[in-house]
Amino acid sequence: MDCCLVIAEWAKWLGYPDAAEHLRGAYKAGQGQLDILAARGGAVSLIEECALSIGATMVDEPQLGDFGAVGSSRNMTRQFGVIHDGEGWLTRAPDGFKRIIAKPLAIWRL
Repeated sequence: MDCCLVIAEWAKWLGYPDAAEHLRGAYKAGQGQLDILAARGGAVSLIEECALSIGATMVDEPQLGDFGAVGSSRNMTRQFGVIHDGEGWLTRAPDGFKRIIAKPLAIWRL
């Protein structure tokens, strides 16, 4: 489960439709993830495509339960899908969720 796909999993857990159904099984971890990000123009575009499909709206300031993309606006390999836990951003890492401090690129709310 990568950092962007976990957002769709979380939204499903909340009762929303699977916004990333079309991406499941379409790529492999590692280079496959980078290829999908490149094809979509980065994490912001990829997450936005899925977020809008389930009725999320873009917001300026995060609060508990919001999700988004953080990181470098110039380097898609340094962009991460995140969920806000009320105190900060959490992202999915190979060994579980990790708190990260990074510049928000875009934030959505369900």
